[in-house]
This record gives sequence, C-alpha cells and structure tokens, in this order.
Amino acid sequence: MKCDRCDNLAAYSRKYSGENFCSSCFSNSIIQKTTRTISKYNMIKRGDIVGVAVSGGKDSLSLLHVLKKISLAHDFKIKAITIDEGIPGYRDEALRIVNEFCSSIDVEHKVYSYKGLFGTTLTENLDLRGDEKISSCSICGILRRRAMDYGSDNLGVDVIATGHNLDDTLQTFIINLLAGDTKKIGWMDPDTSSNDTRKIKPFCEIYENELVFYAFSNNIPFQSEECPHMNEGIRTEIRNFLNSLEKSHSGIKNNMYKSITKISSILRDQDQMEWKICASCGSKCTGEICSVCNTLSNLRSK
Repeated sequence: MKCDRCDNLAAYSRKYSGENFCSSCFSNSIIQKTTRTISKYNMIKRGDIVGVAVSGGKDSLSLLHVLKKISLAHDFKIKAITIDEGIPGYRDEALRIVNEFCSSIDVEHKVYSYKGLFGTTLTENLDLRGDEKISSCSICGILRRRAMDYGSDNLGVDVIATGHNLDDTLQTFIINLLAGDTKKIGWMDPDTSSNDTRKIKPFCEIYENELVFYAFSNNIPFQSEECPHMNEGIRTEIRNFLNSLEKSHSGIKNNMYKSITKISSILRDQDQMEWKICASCGSKCTGEICSVCNTLSNLRSK
C-alpha cells in the first residue's frame, strides 16, 4: 500500500479519514494540523514567547518538537518548563531526557520543583492524606497548575502550551460530567485568547495514538516508566472505554470532540465567575482561599 501523498510505502493508516501515509508525510500532516489548530483558536500571537510544559512523556516532547519546527517559520519563540513533583525513582529519568532533548534542539529549559515552591513534595503530601478519599492526581493537578503559573511568570512567557491531546479532552469531559462539575466543562473551550492567562492545547484535535507514532517516527525519546499513581482515578478506565468505541466506530472521538467544544462554549458564556484574591497567598481565585492554600492547609492539619 502506497502513501496517498507520495510514492513511498505507507506506514500509517488514519482510519477515521481513510488516509494512508508514509512516516514523512504523516509527520508533516501532524505539523500542518497543529498549525491549523493554533490559527483557528488564536492560540499564539506574533512575537509571543511560548512556555511549553514538558513532562518527559510522548505528548509533551512531541509538542516541543512540533512547536520548534513551526516557530522557525513563524514569529514566536519557545521555552521549556518542567515541573518536578518529587516522586522518587520516577521523575529522574524524565528530567534527564528533557534536558538532553532541549539541548539537542536549542531550547531554553528550566525545572521548578514542588519542594522549592511549596516546601513539600507530592510524596510527602500523599503520606499526610491518610484514608481521605482524595486522589494523588487531584493533589498533583492543583499544585502543578500553580507551579506552571509561577514558571511562566519567572521565564516571562506570554502563553503556556501543554501537550493535552484529543483523547485527554474527551476523558476530562466525562470525568467532569460524572462529577457533576459543569463549571469546569465551561473552561474546556480551546479558544483562550481572551483570557488573562492564556493556556493553550495545540494537540487538542489530534488522537493520542497518532502522537505515539509521531514520536517513534521522529526518534523522539520519552519516559518509559509510568507514574506510579496513574491508576488511582478512573481516567484509565475511561480511556479504555473510548478506545473500544473508536475501534468499532472510526471517527466517533472526533464527533464527540466537536460536541464538547460546542457545549463548552455555551457554558463558558453563561459563567459569570467573580475573581477574588486569596487571603493567604494573594493569588487570583474564585473563593476566599485558593485551592493550593486550601489543599496544603488541609493536608498539614492531618
């Protein structure tokens, strides 16, 4: 079977579109699709400094690789930001991979740790939670977002880019739906160009399995070890469920994503959120105390 764009042998079949690609044409299609997404949702402006959140996984390193290529033809710069949660035996491999990769493509890279910012690691916080039904992902997500905000301010970036893909969006939507959290669904609109803090997801229209193939096709190294806490929540179960649907009904993920963006934009327009200043740390939040201060205070009181 030949590539639909050249005469080379096809290496990847995109079932939902019926296209067949060789490795080179497939990589170009990912770059082109990412560029269209950035343009469609006004994600990056001329002259921006883009802070790329790089964890060491396939998605974030592929994003760094793609944005570096796009930046060479457009007027913006990129810097890499890595958050060290303080998980023994897990983060070390990722830090080494990210450092080496950033050096190889000439991208500035800086690491920010939970320990340095909050005086405690994720592992230390998990030891404090006892039998409380709060997942490690919930705690980590709250601290990670604040650490990314600090890193972006410290590096002087204009926008934060994360490697979240289409599958991540679907999974997060279902998690919020099951939790009855419609407010968070309203925050899922990919167009954040009017926000004070612009956080973008250039891979939001690309399937996870395509990013796996992109990483392998471009010899991008990524962390092999999975987070030891990844199965505490229901995200893995939802991922497996959606993959089984896509296997039987090609393109169903794309259809669901289109529905989510419509629902999110409607809920976002209805959300009259009032921003306040945290009485403890001075950060912007929606309550009297921000989620970071509230989480750390609750854990330390155990």
